[in-house]
Amino acid sequence: MGSLFRSEEMTLAQLFLQSEAAYACVSELGELGLVQFRDLNPDVNAFQRKFVNEVRRCDEMERKLRFLEKEIRKAGIPIVDTGENPDAPPPREMIDLEATFEKLENEMKEVNTNQEALKRNFLELTELKHILRKTQSFFEEAEFHHQMQDPALAEESHALLLGDEERGGQPMRLGFVAGVINRERLPTFERMLWRACRGNVFLRQTEIETPLEDPVTGDQVHKCVFIIFFQGDQLKTRVKKICEGFRATLYPCPETPAERREMAIGVMTRIEDLQTVLNQTQDHRHRVLVSAAKNIRVWFIKARKIKAIYHTLNLFNLDVTQKCLIAECWCPVADLERIQLALRRGTEHSGSSVPSILNRMTTKQAPPTYHKTNKFTSGFQALVDSYGVASYCEVNPAPFTIITFPFLFAVMFGDAGHGLIMALFALWMVWREKQLMNQRKDDGIWSIFFGGRYIILLMGAFSIYTGFIYNDFFSKSLNIFGSSWHMANISDDDIKNNELLELDPNVTAIYKPASPYPFGIDPIWNLAENKITFLNSFKMKMSVTLGVIQMSFGVCLSLSNYRFFKDPLSMFSVFIPQLMFLMCIFGYMVIIIFFKWIAYDASISYKAPSLLITMINMFLFKFPDSQDDYMYSGQKGLQIFLVLVAVACVPCMLFIKPYFEWRAHKSGKRTVNGASEDTAVIMDQDEGEMPPPPPEGAPAHKEEEEFDIGEILIHQAIHTIEFCLGCISHTASYLRLWALSLAHAQLSEVLWSMVLHIGLGFKGWVGAVVTILVFPAFAVLTVAILLVMEGLSAFLHALRLHWVEFQSKFYKGEGHQFVPFSFEALMEDHN
Repeated sequence: MGSLFRSEEMTLAQLFLQSEAAYACVSELGELGLVQFRDLNPDVNAFQRKFVNEVRRCDEMERKLRFLEKEIRKAGIPIVDTGENPDAPPPREMIDLEATFEKLENEMKEVNTNQEALKRNFLELTELKHILRKTQSFFEEAEFHHQMQDPALAEESHALLLGDEERGGQPMRLGFVAGVINRERLPTFERMLWRACRGNVFLRQTEIETPLEDPVTGDQVHKCVFIIFFQGDQLKTRVKKICEGFRATLYPCPETPAERREMAIGVMTRIEDLQTVLNQTQDHRHRVLVSAAKNIRVWFIKARKIKAIYHTLNLFNLDVTQKCLIAECWCPVADLERIQLALRRGTEHSGSSVPSILNRMTTKQAPPTYHKTNKFTSGFQALVDSYGVASYCEVNPAPFTIITFPFLFAVMFGDAGHGLIMALFALWMVWREKQLMNQRKDDGIWSIFFGGRYIILLMGAFSIYTGFIYNDFFSKSLNIFGSSWHMANISDDDIKNNELLELDPNVTAIYKPASPYPFGIDPIWNLAENKITFLNSFKMKMSVTLGVIQMSFGVCLSLSNYRFFKDPLSMFSVFIPQLMFLMCIFGYMVIIIFFKWIAYDASISYKAPSLLITMINMFLFKFPDSQDDYMYSGQKGLQIFLVLVAVACVPCMLFIKPYFEWRAHKSGKRTVNGASEDTAVIMDQDEGEMPPPPPEGAPAHKEEEEFDIGEILIHQAIHTIEFCLGCISHTASYLRLWALSLAHAQLSEVLWSMVLHIGLGFKGWVGAVVTILVFPAFAVLTVAILLVMEGLSAFLHALRLHWVEFQSKFYKGEGHQFVPFSFEALMEDHN
């Protein structure tokens, strides 16, 4: 049953695991990744489950590992990723891992504390060194001004430098404080000092040339040395409070030069000793982190696997003997043998003598939807699942989307040059797949591009194809096969004297109908004034044709759903009327589009009727009086017949299915998936395939359920109206293929003529220089506007055509995704 076109057949299984073997069995199932466990304890609080203590221990191990990882990255040490994927360690190894992580964490915290204290001491000594050096220069500068008898500073310097005895016995008690402050706080600090002390202090400051390292954050900080002179204890107290408020650090500074030199020598000695100890501490810390960096990836994997196993075991139930764990899980029927082997391996690894048991169960619950994908199909499956996960065993649109999605995108994006750039970009991502997969981020635009690399590759390839169909290569046509239009009978004088020439396709010398352009649009249309008129007609009809074909294919796919779910009633009361309604109106319109192209050539094109008027008159039953005005004989009778059939299909879709359901209810036979209960197929769980359950969301049949014919009629009427009106609106919606194709072509032509054509318009070396200058602008605008913006627009419109116009004909998307317990998925989520 499971195939590329439908989800895998799923079964609900019950597992009986011995307590000592449960851990190893769940570990093996996690490596396999084919089992989705159900929570058998939904009403039990997470903190009251059996293995909650083990989960907490795992959380603590992860916290310690994250702390070590942070320290490793902070030190700039590369984390070694050998690609090793160890198995989940046995429970007894968990104690060793905890002890190892505890030891490393304590050692790192102790080293960090010691290093921070050493750095703080080193910073203080360094600041003191700069204070002694800078204050010495302050005093020397003041002494120099005093000796030079600088009028502005002589009196001030004399008062500052002389002792009490030399001042005539009048003690002034002039004091000073010295310290350091952050550079950005200095202007505010200086203003505050001036205002608070009313100008009665004297401040000198200078910047420390080399930035200092903050012992806590490790950032580089710029600081300044200052010295403040004041008189009196009251000003001293005020100055110290201001320094404390601005977080300035004050240091003792001797008054005499000899004492300052002696202290500076002692400070330098202590700095050298402290630097030696700091280097040794840093080397030890580096060795510890390098050793941890070699194993931290493996430790993370082990800790996360242990945590995932115990989290899964919390979903299980204990039997009455407390010796056996009972679990329920969804798993693919095709992989039951592999699951049995995994359970057998887990039992053997645990050393248990009692084998694990797996029993298949019957249930009316809708199973999860599981589509097997690979790196190529996963992107297209993600597009479909973004609309809604397929109901169980419903037709999967993803295989058809692989072709139709990039093709419809290319119809709107049709330019061979732009498609080539897109395809080359995708090929580069595919070629460097392994390297880029390790470098890509979980979030951001790059992850989106890389995840859809195969979608982009096909979009680029199809755009090259449609570009050659439109004969567009960066808005220019390629004359590969030679145009079928010629100007043999037109003289040179006529060409020079007439700005516009009309070429008549009826003249054989001008156009050779026997040898049309072999592939795509004739390149001469790129020069024609009526180019847009011609291409509009062509692309409009092409868009409608592609839309009707895709919608008809979608209706046909609904037949596969009805057949699979054994619903013959829907096959005859829904599928056949829907297909006839669509074909009688829009299928006929596509046929007359091709008929008009074939039946009317250039010689009788003036007789060709308008398709729009023809379709309108078809529903109004207005027909021409003359037989010559018909497109073909019997047109009137056929169109009346098609309209009557289309109208008759509406009550068929509306009443047939509710009538037969009402009749079956009256006869006492409820329906199962559209078939009566007598004909419902029941398979034994051990022999043959199990019957597919109804899609999720379908009402479960109960004996006491009331039959409401009114509700069924309303439901059927809604679907009938939705389909009939949808056929009209969806057909019109496909005209976006024409509109976006026209917009892309015109934008490309405008960009060429207004940017690159400027450089190509000059001759000689001037033209070469101008072309070189304007080409980067042309390239940037091409990528930004035509590839990114226009590409995103075409992508979204193609996505809408698939989600609404195509999938609405057969796809419900009411299922839920199969999410197996998988270590591989767990590791991908944490990378």
